[in-house]
Amino acid sequence: MTQPATPHILVVEDDREISALVARYLRANACRVTIAGDGPAMDRALAEARVDLVVLDLMLPGEDGLSLCRRLRTTSNVPILMLTAKAEEIDRIVGLEIGADDYLGKPFNPRELLARIRAILRRGSAGEGEDEGGVRRLHFLDWTLDVSLRQLHSPEGARIAVTGAEFDLLHALCLRPGRVLSRDQLLDLTQGRAAGPFERSIDVLISRIRQKIERDPRSPEIIRTIRSGGYLFTPEVTRT
Repeated sequence: MTQPATPHILVVEDDREISALVARYLRANACRVTIAGDGPAMDRALAEARVDLVVLDLMLPGEDGLSLCRRLRTTSNVPILMLTAKAEEIDRIVGLEIGADDYLGKPFNPRELLARIRAILRRGSAGEGEDEGGVRRLHFLDWTLDVSLRQLHSPEGARIAVTGAEFDLLHALCLRPGRVLSRDQLLDLTQGRAAGPFERSIDVLISRIRQKIERDPRSPEIIRTIRSGGYLFTPEVTRT
């Protein structure tokens, strides 16, 4: 699947002025937009049409954005960009921990929102064809990262649910085994110019990936932390 020419963006935001502003700007830039003011409206929108990305406000009436994000992640891998008016870093960390692909603090420039949406969609479509040199799959320790389908399969053959951000980071590590990569390098490799200064997001994603692929996430062997350096992907990687 390639990036849609007219992506369908679901904006879950209860502030009508903000949602109207976002909708106008995105529609003016070749996006289809649906607005939902709360969780039930979000559920209806997702049931009625295919959505390419969800812009999800943290503070909502009833079920809040963190709860909605957590619930979405149990049933869907749709990319999620969280909006938060809270300045506390912990809220951003929690959002990333439960499966958001990116976040943007309020107030924000609509141009930055559009840039981040495009970056997320571009990352999601970039790996769906063949990798460089015709590589479609990467193998390590009997795990398989399917580049063409953007899927992770366990040694037993089970498909392991990963978010777009998790896939991108694991893909970047698999392509560079045995190399120490700093957080800045990993941010650049996975998010490019859309990356913000929030280096902690890499730590959060690494932690989430370790929970899925490490035998003991508290004593990781596959992705090792290098003090004052970054991260090292230790296994040999083969390509097919």
